[in-house]
Order: sequence, then structure tokens, then C-alpha cells
Amino acid sequence: MSTHDDHRIELEFLDQVLVVAFDRPEARNAFDTAMYRAVTGALSGALEDDDVHAVVLTGRGKAFTSGQDLREMAAIATGDSAAGTGLGFQDLLDLLQRFDKPLLAAVHGVGMGLGCSILGHVDLVLVDETARLRVPFAQMGVPPEAGSSVLLPARMGWQQASAALLASEWITAEAAVSCGLALRACPEGTVLAETLELAQTIASFPSHATRQIKRLMLAGRGTAVTEARGREEAAFAALFADPAHNPGGQLAAGLGG
Repeated sequence: MSTHDDHRIELEFLDQVLVVAFDRPEARNAFDTAMYRAVTGALSGALEDDDVHAVVLTGRGKAFTSGQDLREMAAIATGDSAAGTGLGFQDLLDLLQRFDKPLLAAVHGVGMGLGCSILGHVDLVLVDETARLRVPFAQMGVPPEAGSSVLLPARMGWQQASAALLASEWITAEAAVSCGLALRACPEGTVLAETLELAQTIASFPSHATRQIKRLMLAGRGTAVTEARGREEAAFAALFADPAHNPGGQLAAGLGG
């Protein structure tokens, strides 16, 4: 079964696995307000649907996702009344923190900004061998997001996370697997099929067991992620409150990344 959502995602249900595909290829699947709401709605629905035993995130076109829509963010930062509201980011993160069903990601092309930091909330990440990931926050002059100041060091190790967060270095598929950000790299063009195969294996097990395991795993890091998000949000608010940093201009300058 495949359905198209009017708000920038495509949903497909295959053997108890829901595939949530970011479907805004003209913008490299960047998250704007409508995308946040659509993805949050799809994941919320997956939690309530007993037929969904696992979820796979992926992207249509040539990218996984380029992260937050910087044009919308820059317009909001500069007070453009015609821009979106910027709402939805926190709602999605709140849901990811308590998402107690197995969550996988099939990553191809570019995963930029949130397209990389969101992987800290994903249980199993498979990457196309040509995929490239990056969190360019330092280069853009903004703090990290999505709890990545805690999640990335925990998953990648301090050195690799420092190279990503402080030096804004690109992460190749090979490096992502080596440091633990991804489970494995797949031959070009096969990552979604391989991720679906893994998801369907998990979905074939008793769902009460996989959910209980996921809840126990989440319980061990919940407070740390919540506190990290609070610190990151405070740092971002302080940046916006300081005219000398001109966050709108910084965000706009990052559009070419």
C-alpha cells in the first residue's frame, strides 16, 4: 500500500513496516513547518497503529534530507511575516524521544544538519556507500540541535563527534560505520531494500517484546537528551537575542552548504 501525503511526505506500508519518505526533492527534502507536522503526524499515527511494528525513514530523490529549511528559518529570523511559523521542530523531537517502536533509517545522498543529527534518535541506520553526512553548525555560527551535543558523542565517540561538531567535517559512509553512527554501508542503490529487509525481520518478532526493549533502551538516556536539548535551545535563544551575531544573515549564508 502506498499513499501520498499533501504535506511533503510519502507513506508506504509493507509487511508491518511503515516507510516514511521525505518527499520534497526540489529542496533536497529540507524540513519546513509543513514537513515537520507531516512527519510528526505519521510517526504519531504509527505509535497508535498496532499493525505497524517498525518504521523506516528515508528520502525521495537524491538526498536523505538537507535538514532544516534555511530559507524559512532565515525569513523567520529576520521577521518576514510571510514566512512559516517555525513550529513543529520541538514536537518532532519530543515524539522521537519517546518513540517506543523500532525506528530505522535508509540514508542515501546528503544528510545535512538535522539530516545527520536526527540519526542519534534512530535505532538502526543503514547508509548508501556514496552517502555523505554533515553537521555544519560551527561553520554557520549556531549551536547544535536535537540533543546532538550528547547523542553524537555517545554514538560516535568524543573524537569523531568533535570532528563533526567543531570542525564541521563531512562524514563518509565508511566513516559513519567505523565510528558507530551507522550499522553498515550498502552497495549503491540498495540501501532502502536492505533496510526494509532488516525492518521486516524485526517486525516479524512479537511487537510487545520489541517495544518493551525499546522503552528500556530509551529510559537510560531520556534525562540526558532532555537536558541537552534545553541547553541547546537556550544557546540558540541567546544567539537570536544578540543583534551582533545577526542569526538571520548566518542562516542565509548557510544556504549553499
